[in-house]
Amino acid sequence: MKTYTCTCGQLIFFENIACFGCNREVGFLPDLICASSLESTNEGLYSPTTEEVKSRLYKKCQNYAQARVCNWMIPVESSEAFCISCRLDALIPDQSIPQNVVLWGLTEAAKRRLIYSCLRLKLPLANRVDDPERGLGFRFLADTSKPDGTVDHVVTEHDHGLITLNIAEADDAVREKIRLGMKEPYRTLLGHFRHESGHYYWDRLVLNSEFLEPYRALFGNERENYDDAMKKYYSSGPPVNWQENYISVYATMHPWEDWAESWAHYLHIQDTLEVAADFGLVGKRIKIDPKGNAEGTQASLKAKPFDQVLESWAELTIALNSINRSMGLRDLYPFILSQPVVDKLHFISKVIAGSGE
Repeated sequence: MKTYTCTCGQLIFFENIACFGCNREVGFLPDLICASSLESTNEGLYSPTTEEVKSRLYKKCQNYAQARVCNWMIPVESSEAFCISCRLDALIPDQSIPQNVVLWGLTEAAKRRLIYSCLRLKLPLANRVDDPERGLGFRFLADTSKPDGTVDHVVTEHDHGLITLNIAEADDAVREKIRLGMKEPYRTLLGHFRHESGHYYWDRLVLNSEFLEPYRALFGNERENYDDAMKKYYSSGPPVNWQENYISVYATMHPWEDWAESWAHYLHIQDTLEVAADFGLVGKRIKIDPKGNAEGTQASLKAKPFDQVLESWAELTIALNSINRSMGLRDLYPFILSQPVVDKLHFISKVIAGSGE
């Protein structure tokens, strides 16, 4: 995400709850899509120090004020106790287990980065209370051990707007073991959120829309039996030369997974370039003003000609991979964008631009 500046001049970052320079509390203002240091009032409310919004008053999300697993704020006029991100939670893990509290906090932090992206891209975003039919919800669950010693494993998945995530994915050691076991080049908690959100937004933006037939032309027919495709994938593996048409091995399993993997990579590109632009690393290609808008007449980064976005992405990832190698680390972005993959990313850009919200 972008960096912000406290009134004392110190940089503040997306997850900060306090300024390292002056110890002022920090909060993210989702209605304005920005972070700010805060001044408390006698009424237990908070006023941002950011010059443009000093006159506004906010209260802390309950998960900020009490559980300390959030740093988002709520406009004082709202009757809600939880912020727009935390209101999406349908189920949280058992808080009587200390490790669950730690993993839940990490999970919420990754989720807020996803929600930031949804807000910045103006994607439709409603919880399942306000919109039971089309709302988005999250269940954060932990594996449980049975008396006989067996374990009920939680499967990360999407089901009609409800995303279930195994909080073990927030444990770096566990996740890395799974990554190695499945021979994946990349596996992150945020990546899970972006992938599963792709399934949700396929339902919201592609199904029953003018984009459905163009989607099928690029990704394939999603009416193909999913269970059969999954069995074939796990028994036979990906097709030969899969890199020529897909962003990842998992994308080869079914057209839905191809979309979700491509969607996740679109979000990777958008958010990483925003950070790079904020630090002046890709300024020659894309310039973004303090409000997150692309320079010029276009309204946002998503409206920037996507070929220019991909040019900047190619330059940046080459540099980042080279830096990682100089530190003895594996490539930060171990993927190849073939022309069919680029076409899919272009399509996703058009779908998002046409979301109308």
